[in-house]
Amino acid sequence: MVGRERERELRSWRTGGGLALAGGLVCVGLAAAGCSGAGEGASVQGAGGGDPVAVLHRAADRLVAAGSAKARTAMQMASGGTRVTIRGEGVYDFEERLGQLKVRLPQDPAGSSEHRPITELLAPGALFMKNRGAGVPDDKWVRVDTDSLSDGNLVTGGATDPFAAAEVLRGTRTATYVGRTELAGTEVRHYRGTADLARAARGASEGNKKALAAAAEGFATAEVPFDAYLDDEGRIRKVRHRFSFSNGRPDGTGTVDVASTTLLYDFGAAVRVRLPEDRDIYAGKIAAEPGDPAADGKN
Repeated sequence: MVGRERERELRSWRTGGGLALAGGLVCVGLAAAGCSGAGEGASVQGAGGGDPVAVLHRAADRLVAAGSAKARTAMQMASGGTRVTIRGEGVYDFEERLGQLKVRLPQDPAGSSEHRPITELLAPGALFMKNRGAGVPDDKWVRVDTDSLSDGNLVTGGATDPFAAAEVLRGTRTATYVGRTELAGTEVRHYRGTADLARAARGASEGNKKALAAAAEGFATAEVPFDAYLDDEGRIRKVRHRFSFSNGRPDGTGTVDVASTTLLYDFGAAVRVRLPEDRDIYAGKIAAEPGDPAADGKN
């Protein structure tokens, strides 16, 4: 892309013997704070956009064609009367499936911010986190195999991988065109619908197939309601998914409802992602902080 600067340094990472985190990690945000249409393929013709289902199936491909973008994320979790929001900001390379986000956890119940921002590196099949978990040295990264996560890393890191968020739309079964609106000064088309995670997994790229298939099995339901906002080039400018999963607590009380929003802008932005070397990966157990079940790691 003309005028686009990129520098990518792919580094090897541990494929075995690494850190495996327990299912409680999906409640990272809650722990920090105390923790439609009828029938498959139903659609309405969108003005200038064509069949909404077909348009949404192609949305991820349009991002790959765009190359890269800056991203903002917001993940709102609600469980047992507690509601928290985790925010992130960074860049993503849709061609290489690499991204970097700075994720900020919510304040603790006392109102004081004790949590350092978590730096996350997103790569096919892996999530790397720095400043994640008590007892992890400041210069070390925690690595998680996303294929092994019951949510497919759609919520684990407190931010949905932007390309995974787009590929969920490959599973769109029903969608309606709501109308045109403006988003951050850009004219966009608003679509509302429901995607099926199992179907999305079948149509996803190799890097997301297993993760989305795991999410289809791990969530309370494989059906994901969404609102998507696409520009006139078919690129996602904003997408909001609503997920639901079991909170995994021994008393079995309820589920965790998650609303994950991804905003994309400044397409063609420079992306520099350097993945950690093996020696930079923390191989120990994450020590649990008081009231932090999310830090329950295992070797």
